[in-house]
Amino acid sequence: MGWVLCPTRRTITAIIPFAQADSPHSHDAYHRFFRLGAWAISQLFHLWAGYLVSRFYPNGVLPLIADDTVHKKTGRQVNGAKYCRDAVRSCAHSVVYVWGLQFVPLCLRITPPWGGEPLAVPINLRLYRKNGPSLLDLVEEMLDEVAKWFPQRRFLLVADGFYAPLAGRLNSQTHLVSRMRADAAIYQLPPERKPGQHGRPRKKGQRLPPPAEIAQTTPAWKRVKTVERGVQRERLIHAEPVLWYHVAKDRPVLLVISRDPQGLEKDDFLFTTDLALDPPAAISEFANRWPVEDTFRNLKQFLGVEEPQSWKGQAPEKVAAFGYLLYGVIWAWYIDHAYSSTPLPSTPWYASKSTPSFKDALAALRSQLWHGRLNYTVLDEAHFDKMIQVLVHALSIAA
Repeated sequence: MGWVLCPTRRTITAIIPFAQADSPHSHDAYHRFFRLGAWAISQLFHLWAGYLVSRFYPNGVLPLIADDTVHKKTGRQVNGAKYCRDAVRSCAHSVVYVWGLQFVPLCLRITPPWGGEPLAVPINLRLYRKNGPSLLDLVEEMLDEVAKWFPQRRFLLVADGFYAPLAGRLNSQTHLVSRMRADAAIYQLPPERKPGQHGRPRKKGQRLPPPAEIAQTTPAWKRVKTVERGVQRERLIHAEPVLWYHVAKDRPVLLVISRDPQGLEKDDFLFTTDLALDPPAAISEFANRWPVEDTFRNLKQFLGVEEPQSWKGQAPEKVAAFGYLLYGVIWAWYIDHAYSSTPLPSTPWYASKSTPSFKDALAALRSQLWHGRLNYTVLDEAHFDKMIQVLVHALSIAA
């Protein structure tokens, strides 16, 4: 509650007064909650994922999104911090590095009741450390962990091209949709063995042209409709099963080439390990990985997940996990308790606004919490005055 209500920079000491204005505990106790607390991140997310799955996906395939992001920090003593590539400011010809923590969240994609772009709600998290397990190792570890949480379920993971090598490392419950290199070395599937044929079975068939060349020469285009981030679009597609031996070894994948009929966008080269997946669905699934970028923006801009000054022990990782959990809790609360009863802001510059943003959900929760607190404490004049002083002080130094 303190984190949600705090209107200033969310350091631990700034959050404390809004959690409990007249707290009997020392501020050190709140720092120890992250640095030395007995709670475990994996157990916390296990409980949280169980609630989300039972609420939004009681049956069917669970859609997952994996990506990584950097929480910028200052100071050399931050446990786990290192120089990381800043994806926002870097480009193909210039790479910018920042000092911070690189986190790898695994998110459950949720379609909200108002439609439109889906939500990416974190259900697991890892901190990528220098000289530790790679990003691919961490995502594989989280997938195996989630598969143990839900042993009877199937998963469809969507990730960008960096995570394409996961195609050869997935557990039996999981399929992958990702991006394929335009110059990938792909092959036909190995031919079936003839009766009585001698020798070792072939691992791959004939070499195929790279996907970019296939897109230039194939006449076999099919016009289809896709749903990308809640918007229906038309695409031209070409799909065929291939073997991307360098990445997926002997596991066949379905190559899906997506083309804009108007020729305004570059061709997309996607693939999925689920050969039974409808090609238009593969395009829609990959487009719907974008909400994870909105999740990163909302966490940093509106929840201040980079701001708590917790440096030692498990504190940096647990602070992030707590913030990621809080993000999902706010969305879940808004969907179940506020969406149908809370009108959207009516302003001249948002006259056509029809769907809520995370900022709207956060504002609705803050409004309800403040109304409850002020109505409850109005009879206790001393406590009421203390709360008003804390709020006025925080607003006076707000950015």
